[in-house]
Amino acid sequence: MAESVDTEQLSAWVGQAKQGDELAMSRLLTALESPMRAFFISRIGRRPDVDDLVQNALLRVHRGLQDLKDDTRLKAFAMKGALYELQDFYRGRYTPKESLFDIHQAPEISDEMHAVGANLDVERALSALSDKARRIIELREYGYKYEEIAEMIGSTEAAIKMQVKRAFDRMRDALGLFLLWMSSLPLMER
Repeated sequence: MAESVDTEQLSAWVGQAKQGDELAMSRLLTALESPMRAFFISRIGRRPDVDDLVQNALLRVHRGLQDLKDDTRLKAFAMKGALYELQDFYRGRYTPKESLFDIHQAPEISDEMHAVGANLDVERALSALSDKARRIIELREYGYKYEEIAEMIGSTEAAIKMQVKRAFDRMRDALGLFLLWMSSLPLMER
């Protein structure tokens, strides 16, 4: 742990964070970041993956803090999460972000569509989605895997994948209607 933060202070922050204190949670995660970074660097060297590993390990702590029964065991709890992340790394979990669509099947975009693309209202396309679908898309954009989203939402991985597909279909339709409307306007009105 950071030298300036003693175990007693960390235990107090754990208790406060469990009660919903965001500042205490932030302090906890900040105190854990440096030892976790050192842990990963000592195992895999100074690679770009270290930042991702640290963030994912801190996310594990954040999500699982309520499960910590003894607040004085924060370091062991956090380092166990870091170890799990390292194991996932060695198993090949850390691959490029999952693609939400097949780039080889993406439609070709004309120059006119590129010009209009700068003015697309993505918020309008997102508003075509249900709250649940919008949340799933947000979580995907934050980098969560389908399995993790399913766990958070209380659904199955297959259902989440189908929701993502349907959400993108709805957004594509909403954006397509917008492009159609834009192409019908005279050039002066654009």
